[in-house]
Amino acid sequence: MSNEHERPDKQANTTLDRRKFLAGTLGAMAAAPLLGMSGIVRAQSATPAKTTGSKQASHRRLGPLQVSPIGLGCMAMAPGFYNPAPERAAMVRLIRDAHAMGVTFFDTAEVYGPFISEEIVGEALTLIRNEVMLASKFGFNYKGSSVTGRNSQPAHIKTRVDGMLKRLRTDRIDLLYLHRMDPKVPIADIAGAVGDLISAGKVRAFGVSEVNPETLRGAHAVTPVAAVQSEYSLLERLPEVAMLDTCAELGIGFVPWGPTMRGLLADGFNAYSRFAAQDRRASVPFLAPEALETNMKIVALAREWAQRKDATPVQIALAWLLAQRDFIVPIPGTTKWPHLRENLGAVDVRFTAGELAEFRNALTALSVVGNRPASKAQENE
Repeated sequence: MSNEHERPDKQANTTLDRRKFLAGTLGAMAAAPLLGMSGIVRAQSATPAKTTGSKQASHRRLGPLQVSPIGLGCMAMAPGFYNPAPERAAMVRLIRDAHAMGVTFFDTAEVYGPFISEEIVGEALTLIRNEVMLASKFGFNYKGSSVTGRNSQPAHIKTRVDGMLKRLRTDRIDLLYLHRMDPKVPIADIAGAVGDLISAGKVRAFGVSEVNPETLRGAHAVTPVAAVQSEYSLLERLPEVAMLDTCAELGIGFVPWGPTMRGLLADGFNAYSRFAAQDRRASVPFLAPEALETNMKIVALAREWAQRKDATPVQIALAWLLAQRDFIVPIPGTTKWPHLRENLGAVDVRFTAGELAEFRNALTALSVVGNRPASKAQENE
């Protein structure tokens, strides 16, 4: 049996049900780590359809940072999330292969593991540190390896960053996020602490995650915010209520996590799918048994467009996000090489303005069960 954590040049007869195009591109798979992201092969002609509206660029900006249009989320590389603990050496190889394929933006956090994801990312990127942008996050207290609550007191932030730098094997973090708002600490104090870290050269840019527009404005007034990270996908569209317009107004980038609907777009799921108790998705409302039958209609829409675009549903979802605003940089996570290659192929999927309007009309006509209500747009998570 092949090991799907390995690169395809080390695999035999690798198959992926949702990727018909693999059958015709085995040679390209072996060469893929040598290509830039724009050269990743997908199931379409060599010349993609022209794009109107938001054009796909070779790079995007998050404040002062220039990054690849799709990054790599590294949360699941630590145990305790969606998968059994992956082999560490395989995750190091995957991250390095992602860079060789054109990825320059890698996302982690100290709470992932905790600490394990940062250690993996640090090991993987140590020899290519100056060629990539590295993002991590703070915001919690720990007792050993247990999370004991939120803490964004300024002194605590600075102490946590020193530990992060050691685990990441670097002298600076390119993008440091507030992971979740600490209700006991004013946002001005949090932003000021990160500003101090920027002045000290330990951090290059400030980010916030799952905050409301008012909190974002408060942070930005003290220390310029480069990016907001929040869940955004075909199914979870809360950022469209107010956050995306706020980011556009302030010149702030937006980084969607969960852009492939927590993996629901994979062919292995249907209305009868159930998740093990230890799988984080078991507690996600839009993946609950009573929600799946309704929400699978969005999956069906993505599959329909995948047929039209000679792509995969995952690629349609990512390409749709890229087409919404030119400051959006999705960070799909994966622990598997074929999925990595599939995700990055989304940069070659193009929508015309008419297609985007048609897609939007079909999407808004579908009901969604279990996503966050519009009122949540004014709350901090």
